Amino acid sequence: MNPLVDTYFEKDLKWHKELMQLRSIVLECQLTETLKWGSPCYMYQNSNVLILGEFKAHCVISFFKGALLQDESNLLQKPGENSQATRTIYFTSSEEILVAEKILKALIYQAIEVEKAGLKVELKKHDAYELPTELKEIFENDHAFKTAFLALTPGRQRAYLLHFSAAKQAQTRINRIQKSRPSILAGRGINDCTCGLSKKMPYCDGSHKVLNT
Repeated sequence: MNPLVDTYFEKDLKWHKELMQLRSIVLECQLTETLKWGSPCYMYQNSNVLILGEFKAHCVISFFKGALLQDESNLLQKPGENSQATRTIYFTSSEEILVAEKILKALIYQAIEVEKAGLKVELKKHDAYELPTELKEIFENDHAFKTAFLALTPGRQRAYLLHFSAAKQAQTRINRIQKSRPSILAGRGINDCTCGLSKKMPYCDGSHKVLNT
């Protein structure tokens, strides 16, 4: 166990018992424990293998290269519709973890083998994402906006394109583009902090909510 990670588990966690169970299972698989992005992260040599976390409705164990794992139990889920590599398992009780323990260990050992083999998830390239027609039209009349968008990192561009394209109606796509314009002109990604309070810079961690209390 890592003393640095102990401080995480000393906090008032909603899913403390369940997270401690998951921690115990993971450590039995001989991974190195550390703290990344404010959460317990487990590594094989210098590679991130999995991370633990909690949310209001559940706690999770997420595999960074989960897309490469064989999961006959169908426990692994995409954390988001457009997730390419990460796969997550959600738990809402200690009993669920006990039932899944053998499967979890099998997945962890499989994830270690993925790292030993040097396998990588083949990510969809940024240029494979089509620009919405509405965005192209706005670019034609707003060169400053186009320049700012193209200056963003490929990952930030991709996140915006996925956000815009997810809207089914043209007007909704236009509204999303216009709403994102100030952040894009400022060089920020869709998930970047805008209030300056985040403890996970440059990403938003919800700290802005205190401004509304």
